[in-house]
Amino acid sequence: MTATAIKFEDKRVVAQLSKVPEVSLYFWIIKILCTTVGETFADFVNGKLGDDLNKTTAAMGSLLVVALIVQFRVRKYIPAVYWIAVVLISVVGTLITDNMVEHFHVTLTTSTIVFATAMLASFGTWYLSEKTLSVHTIFTAKREAFYWLSILFTFALGTAAGDLIAEKYSLGYTKSMLLFVGVIAIVTIAHFKANLNAILAFWAAYVVTRPLGASIGDLLSQPRKLAPGGDPAGFQPGLGLGTTATSLIFLGAILAVIVFMTAQQRRSAATPDK
Repeated sequence: MTATAIKFEDKRVVAQLSKVPEVSLYFWIIKILCTTVGETFADFVNGKLGDDLNKTTAAMGSLLVVALIVQFRVRKYIPAVYWIAVVLISVVGTLITDNMVEHFHVTLTTSTIVFATAMLASFGTWYLSEKTLSVHTIFTAKREAFYWLSILFTFALGTAAGDLIAEKYSLGYTKSMLLFVGVIAIVTIAHFKANLNAILAFWAAYVVTRPLGASIGDLLSQPRKLAPGGDPAGFQPGLGLGTTATSLIFLGAILAVIVFMTAQQRRSAATPDK
């Protein structure tokens, strides 16, 4: 067997062992869907629980712990298990930021700095321990723990930074969405045309997809106009679908992509090696 063939086989074995999906177009599509649900479903559940952020955070946090226990116990990447955990960590990341701002009166600027520092610290500790931040080599419990902790901080940071930008510059949901799309496009071009490090590019895009999803969710769910007597301060009109309809639409889309990815994984496993 040639050195090239051996290298190819090593990559294939690593991919099969990894507990996370390959980074592909489908990965980014479902990631954005999950971040959108993180915004709208958090608002939906909080409304159902009487606008009690503490109760909502405790409830969704408990579900996240269960999802992560299942994710850690499975021996390979299973689309349904993995993406349920991502949806829940997206919701919890949103709720953590909302709690800091509303209950503890921490400014969005401070929240952004705190979560950026926490995220960088998690990356730094991960790298010092494992000598890599690559998501293609998540096949030990320690690396998986670093991976999910970092993801939690990226969601919390994305929520705080996205709200900070929207509040400070009052761009509105459409302009904010276009801004974040532009940032992701710049990162993508820098990676493919200017040789930006693949790991750095991945994590940069991963962080920015959170406020992108939030902008999409708010654009779809927020009311077209204020109710009579409503407070106009900081109001930004949306398309008026509401959090329930928006959450159902995106949860349905996530389910469809998961079913497709599961079927694709099974076909791949059934294909004999050549």
